[in-house]
Order: sequence, then structure tokens, then C-alpha cells
Amino acid sequence: MIKRLVLGVLACLAISTTFADEGMWLPSLIKERIKEMRKMGFKLKAEDIYSADKASFKDAVVQFGGGCTGEFVSEQGLLLTNHHCGYGSIQKLSSVEHDYLTYGYWAKSMDEELPVPGLTVSLLVAMEDVTERLAAGEKREDIIAAASKGEGYRASIESIYYGNQQILYVYQTFRDVRLVGAPPSSIGKFGGDTDNWIWPRHTGDFSIFRVYADSNNQPADYSKENVPYRPKRHFKISTKGVQEGDFTMIYGFPGNTQEYVISDAVDYVANMSNPMKIELRTQRLETISEAQAKDPAVRIAYAAKHASIANGWKKWQGESLGLERLHTIDKKQSYEADFAAWAADKPQYASLLDSMRAAYKNVTPGYFMRELFNESIGAIEAYSFARGILTAYKMTNIDNIVDYRKRVLKDYNINIDRTIARQMIAEFLKRMPKEQIPEALTTGIKVCGSIKDYVDSLYNNTKILGTETMVYEELPSDPMIQFAKMFTPIVSSNSRYTYRNISNVPAIEKWYRTYMQALREWDSERAFYPDANFTLRVAYGTICGYENADGEYHTPLTTLDGIIAKDNPEIYDYDIPQELRDIYKNKDYGRWSINKNGKRTVPVCFLASNHTSGGNSGSPVINGKGELVGINFDRTWRSTMSDIEFDPTICRNISVDIRYVLFVVDRIGHAEYLLKEVGVK
Repeated sequence: MIKRLVLGVLACLAISTTFADEGMWLPSLIKERIKEMRKMGFKLKAEDIYSADKASFKDAVVQFGGGCTGEFVSEQGLLLTNHHCGYGSIQKLSSVEHDYLTYGYWAKSMDEELPVPGLTVSLLVAMEDVTERLAAGEKREDIIAAASKGEGYRASIESIYYGNQQILYVYQTFRDVRLVGAPPSSIGKFGGDTDNWIWPRHTGDFSIFRVYADSNNQPADYSKENVPYRPKRHFKISTKGVQEGDFTMIYGFPGNTQEYVISDAVDYVANMSNPMKIELRTQRLETISEAQAKDPAVRIAYAAKHASIANGWKKWQGESLGLERLHTIDKKQSYEADFAAWAADKPQYASLLDSMRAAYKNVTPGYFMRELFNESIGAIEAYSFARGILTAYKMTNIDNIVDYRKRVLKDYNINIDRTIARQMIAEFLKRMPKEQIPEALTTGIKVCGSIKDYVDSLYNNTKILGTETMVYEELPSDPMIQFAKMFTPIVSSNSRYTYRNISNVPAIEKWYRTYMQALREWDSERAFYPDANFTLRVAYGTICGYENADGEYHTPLTTLDGIIAKDNPEIYDYDIPQELRDIYKNKDYGRWSINKNGKRTVPVCFLASNHTSGGNSGSPVINGKGELVGINFDRTWRSTMSDIEFDPTICRNISVDIRYVLFVVDRIGHAEYLLKEVGVK
């Protein structure tokens, strides 16, 4: 066994050093990477990954909801994604009486599948480089309008390489999506926030949905008459498993990377933005967690909110530590010095870095103010609710206000929000430049005597947060509405900085267009892949462990044994179902049994060296034969700086092994019919 482990480690290291696992590549240009992929173990053709003329893997991958990926695994629209991607939908369908978050849900037939209001999935229909068309004078809006014709079609033009190329993406969006199955949170969210971003990992992070369409296989609103969508392509499932050194490919929608930014941008992230956001979210999480521990109804109502806040909070901590460990700022500065020496005698580039640094210096105060406002005042639920009411009020639509209020108050706790409001107003006042603080806020606090008394006055006197009927004409004078209105100048000012990253603010981004041209001219041996922007990308690598610390090698596979070792009935996130304990005790694994270190067990999660980011959650993990072997759901904590700097020696993505997914469906969900549907006998 030791010999096999050593050989696996050596194979992983050899592949990692020979081939760069870094990169998120455009599917339409994957032919440029196919030779390297074949050397690493990919057996199929580029046309299998992406084709504009025939069915390909792109037709099996979807944008799930507002920020995840999913994949079709049957001819009847059955869809896999992560449990945390489906979490909001599961929470929306849950109540104290039907707690699908805690106990899971398994439809025993299509008739029991639960419609999820508002949930959509979008398929990429086509992509086209329209850079030359735009340069020739065609209007952006005309191109988008022409591409958007057809039921459920939408289109957008996205910039890559900071505007040097413009890509048209055409999607078809399906509006009838139903929950088929979800494991209990003690499986699907096993380890909770404690294990989030951590390896070893033992989370069964999956959920199952089905997409429905009309009789013509076209998008339609929910109807009992709709039928399962018939995808052009779906992934076949492999139950043979994975070994260290095996090829893997991720196909999904990564959300955001900043590979080519200069040191000023990294300095902003590491030393200004992340510390502020971490500190403010820590306070919010402590308040919510304390309330959740006291009341099961609050735990359910705030489950998705807590998870959303905590995900970024923990990611930013790992990112900052990673940037510090890699000395990313120092390396960027050295790279820029070499570039400046090369550019010195080239008039078009000689002063480029100076211009970029001046732009950062000018933009940073306003951008930081935007982030601070969003993480403080913008994090108060009553404020956001009041802003929404203001918008509806301007449209003179009372029905919209009533419906909006009903949706918000369903999962709202006024005591939690009141406490957070006190904390966040205090942080806003402490951190925001005095000239940016609304005079009405300062005066209100002074009149009331303290922040606590001011907040209590707001929450005690507002009518929008209670159960009584709102009087439409009285809304403008409501205290919470007045509170929201006092920040209108800041919100209006912030609109100048509403971009993915500070480097995407136009005053800075305009310089990156030239900088990217210069880099490709100067650093000609470098492989330049476009930064992620939640469009479909291919990443490839291998099943691979890593050295976590001196003498501490993390192997790339976890098993059911690790779940049992962490099992603790006294801790919600580690209290596994009794049925799983019984299965382990009796070693009743059936077809899902594997042998590890001479013991029978069940595989759970694995590591690979694929370059992933937020948005890749739920992405299919594909082997060299194009078969589904896992579902991507996370990165290791020491990998989170990969949005800015990818370190191939340590950056690893975490996936749930498809064999564990099937094991849970079979032995916990008792939904054997789903196994037959996906072709597992």
C-alpha cells in the first residue's frame, strides 16, 4: 500500500510540474489546448467539449440560479448541482413542519418533485467574438437584440482581456425547475462553516433538480402540463472512481479572477478591502449564530443568509493569508519593474504604469467607501427592504409593495436585524469620512442620545416591518423609509464604482487594455487566459494531493471513516443521520464499497489541481473519457488566493465523489429509480 501511495504522489508531482494546471479557457478556443490535455490523459476531441454545429458538453452544462453551475445527467432533464447552490431553494420550500434543510427531501416519483418559484437555469446556445463587428460600427444593443430573439433567449456581450476582445454569449433560460432530491444538511452541509474551505473534507455537497419545458421542449412558466426537458447532451456517470494522477476537467461558470492586476490592486485587496469586510461580517455572523442556536425557526429562516455571509468571510481570510505567504505584492512589483525597464524606450508604454498607479490612487477612496457602505448600512435588512419599497413606490405599484413585503418578512427576524443595525451604524460612523456621513444620521443619534436609542426609535416606530396593513400614502414619512432616503447621495455616488473589482472601474480599466497588449508583446512565452467573468470556461488538471506543511502531505481522497470520526450528535453540523451510523456499523455498503488501507469503506470527496473560482460550485468534474466522476464544490483554504495568484504546488479544488452521491441517493434517500435513470445499474 505504501509503495502505491508513493507512486501516486510522484505521478501527481510529475504531472503538476510538467503541465501548467492553471487557466480558465474559452470553450470555443479549446482546440488550442487539446494537445496538452491529451498528454495529461484526455481521450476525446475538442469538438466533444465545444461545438457550434452539433451536441457537445456545453449542452450539458447550465448556469444554475444566480451564481452556480449545474449539469444534466439524464435524457429527462435531471440536473446535479451542489447542496449549497440549491440551499436557498431548499430553504424556501422548508418550514418547521417540513424541514427539508435538516431532514432532506426525496421525491419518489416525478409527481412529488417540488416547483421552486423564481429558480431558473440557463444553457449557453452560442458564443461569438464580435470585436471586429463592434469596431466596424455595429451597435452593441443591435447585436444583443438580434441574438435574443426566441423563447427564453437572452444575450450579452462580455469583455475579456479588459476590453481587448468582446464576446457575444447567447443563452436560453428555463423557468420551471423542480427539486427532486436533497440530502439532510448533516450530509449536504456536513461540517458547516467550520469545515468550509478546509481539507480533509467530508461534505456530501449535492442536490438534485429537474428542468421542465413545454411540449415543444421550449422554456415555459410552471405548469402541470410541462414535461421534463430533453437536453441535447448529458453526462454519463462513471463509478470506477479516481486515482492520484488521473486527468480531470472542470466545465462551468467561474465568477471572478484578477490574474493580471498590478501590485496596487493586490495591496488594496490584502490591506484595505479584506480586513474591513472580515471584521464587519464577524459581528453579523456572531449575532445570527447566537439567535439560531436558541430557536429552530430562526435557524431555518437564517440558514441561507448565514451561509452566504460566512462563505465570503472565510474565503477572504484564506485569500489574505495566501497572498502574504506567496509575497504576491513583492512579486508583482518585481514583475512590473522588469516590464518598466523593457517599456522605457517605447513611447506608447513608457509611462503606462505611472498612469495606472495614479488611477488607483484616485479611485481607491471612492471604491472603498462603496464596499464599506455595502458591508455596513447595506447589510441592514430593514434598510434594503426600505430601499425596495421606495423603488416600488416610485412606480406607484401597491401590489408590488405588498408582495415584496410578504416575501421579505417570511424569513425576517426584527431582533437580529435591530442588533446588526446598531453594530453596522457604529462601524459606518467610525470608518466613513466625516464629510460623507449624512447630517440627518448624526442629528438623529444626537437627539436620541445614543446609537442604541436611535436604532430602537427606528424599529419601534416603523410600520413596514410589522404585520399591520401599510397605508400607501404614509409610506414616504415612515421612519425607516426616511432612514433609507438619507443615504441616497451615497448610493448615487456609489453607482460610479459598481464593478466586479476595483480594477474594472473604467478610470482604471482603460489603462489595462493597453497594459494587456503590452504584456502579450513583452512576455510572449506566457499563456494568457482571460479572467473569469461568470461565462463558460474549461479548466483541466489532475487528481492531486499537496504538501500542506513540512512533512504533512494531504492525500486526495476522503472516506466515510472520516465522517464517522467527526460525528457528534451534540453539534448540529456534525450530527449525521442515524441511518448512516447504522450503515457504517454494519459495513452495509453494497456496491459502493471500496478497499482503502485494507479496510472496506465508501469514498466521499477528492482533490484535484483544476483552477476554479466562485461560480464553479456545482461544476461537473469529468475524467479523460468525458464521464462524470464528481461535482466540484470548493477550494482548499490555502487556495483561495488563486483568484489573484495561482500556485500549482498547493492550489486544489475539492469535489464530492460521484460514488458518494449515488451511495446517499441509494442508501439514505432510497431513490433507486434515480440510479436507473442515470444509467447506474
